[in-house]
Amino acid sequence: MDVRAQIATVFHLDKCLGCHTCSVACKNIWTDRKGAEYMWWNNVETKPGTGYPTLWEDQEKYRGGWEKPNGELRLRSQSRTSALLNIFHNPSLPSLDDYYEPWTYDYQKLTDAPPGDDQPTARPISMITGRYMDIEAGPNWDDDLAGSPVYASQDPNWAALTPEQSQQLFAFERLVFFHLPRTCNHCLNPACVAACPSGALHKRGEDGLVLIDQDHCRGWRHCVAACPYKKTYFNWEAGRSEKCILCFPRLETAQAPACFHSCPGRIRFVGVLLYDAGRILEAASAPQEQLIDRYRDLILDPSEPEVVRAARACGIPADVIEAAQRSPVFSFVKLWRLALPLHIEFRTLPTLFYVPPLSPVVDGSGAEAGLFSDIEHFRIPLRYLASLFAARNEEPVRYSLRKQQAVRQFRRAATAGDIAVETVASALAAADCNPDEAGAIYRLTTLSAAGERFVIPPLHRELTTAARESMGTTT
Repeated sequence: MDVRAQIATVFHLDKCLGCHTCSVACKNIWTDRKGAEYMWWNNVETKPGTGYPTLWEDQEKYRGGWEKPNGELRLRSQSRTSALLNIFHNPSLPSLDDYYEPWTYDYQKLTDAPPGDDQPTARPISMITGRYMDIEAGPNWDDDLAGSPVYASQDPNWAALTPEQSQQLFAFERLVFFHLPRTCNHCLNPACVAACPSGALHKRGEDGLVLIDQDHCRGWRHCVAACPYKKTYFNWEAGRSEKCILCFPRLETAQAPACFHSCPGRIRFVGVLLYDAGRILEAASAPQEQLIDRYRDLILDPSEPEVVRAARACGIPADVIEAAQRSPVFSFVKLWRLALPLHIEFRTLPTLFYVPPLSPVVDGSGAEAGLFSDIEHFRIPLRYLASLFAARNEEPVRYSLRKQQAVRQFRRAATAGDIAVETVASALAAADCNPDEAGAIYRLTTLSAAGERFVIPPLHRELTTAARESMGTTT
């Protein structure tokens, strides 16, 4: 086994408030400067919706990630020949209109306006051209379904729904949405790293973070086109690409990233995963319906003696292995199988995982069907969530939702006492769960202190150079 350590994260969507505190914290620290005005390394989207940049999930348009046209894994965005031909103009790149033109206001007009009968106004001014402009889009333009179904019906995942589900989703009594926070996924098989002609992008050996060496970046933007999540940005002032670095200066001092630390909903978890790097190609090349299972097989159990011996033989320090054994991410992803990757069909093997959201149940008449009913009739269709988190394979999503619902029944029986013990036992058994596991899930999800949600291993900078030399510039 070629065992390596990866800093990985989980976002619990059933707890996200959509408050954008995480986005503002990141913006204030990392992208509050010229050339980065339109960058949101952390953004929160409303789903169903078109996202940011607009329609980023549509890989027929943007051609990001990997594909298997003849059974062999290759980049969708380029080949050796097209990479050279498109080096100065790449037709798959998002335009500024796909993001938005950043603006400010002429606040001086408010203070210098002469007395009069009309309230003075400040017109928006482009932060790129310095000219007056009309605002047509923003970083979360369709927040909370504003303008839907105009925006939501353009969601690429909409194609997964049946015509009946599409018609019913926005009936007044079924109106529902949820929030989807997104950062760089720091993938195990990053398309951005493979696409970079200058070798500026690399996967850091000590913790698996995908970073850009600004001294080597030439601004060719192949990374922007290759990333299917569109989480690499081009700084038009500096002429270099930039992206989320998961606040590694904070991680190196055992602090959670700023967006994690600031989250009032406590939806974010960070920990270490041990994985077998020798099986990355096998996992990324699996048939679409097997991608999640093969990915989970890639993740190793840090408590198994054989894995511990192999990890030590591969140079992973004992304290990193110990942190992996306490990792909340391992529990959510591998042990409980609650968390799923976003668009696993892009085959980049993202290390940011999501716990799918529960939603109210409505019966055929439009009336509420009770607190605990058939997940097949949730307001958010199972097919839609499967399109987001399971390459349209409904079973992993169904498993996660069923277990979450069983934990809710377990806790309601303990606190309110209005559910029979037999009913709870039946629900737990059907969800492949037991009382001990349900209690552990409840504790980590709702009661855990920061020390349990953020299990950050100590820094081992001495490993970086050796690991990078053994890995090269790609995984």
